[in-house]
Amino acid sequence: MIKFSLPVLAMACAFALSACSSNTEGGAAGAAEAAHTTSSAGLPVGNAQAGHDIATKGAQGVAACASCHGADGNAPIDGMYPKIGGQYADYLGHSLQAYRNGTRAGATADVMGAQAKGLNDQQIADLAAYFASVPRQLRDLQNVN
Repeated sequence: MIKFSLPVLAMACAFALSACSSNTEGGAAGAAEAAHTTSSAGLPVGNAQAGHDIATKGAQGVAACASCHGADGNAPIDGMYPKIGGQYADYLGHSLQAYRNGTRAGATADVMGAQAKGLNDQQIADLAAYFASVPRQLRDLQNVN
């Protein structure tokens, strides 16, 4: 009998479920749709320049990200707002989708939910591409003491 660890089983289940996703339905159409996505969130290819424009100038019904997260997402106006500059694009994409869908909780869920509701998938992909392209100022808490 072969024994697998829980993470290995979880990953195998994820791969099996992804094989059944809507991206594979419809033959060539599903394959074409999958070819135009770049993230595990199923978002289209992001444009960092378009994301920069949204982040600094805002979008219709959406305030500029810089108004809370600061320039390039690395200078939050308050400690409750995270640094997002240099963050992984997939993480940002999933986060913005969850805020938009109302499935992400937390101290800033109301604020971010209101902002993300006005974003479409392309705008989310563009923002994720932009913030992922910014030099990282993130750090973990290893060796803080």
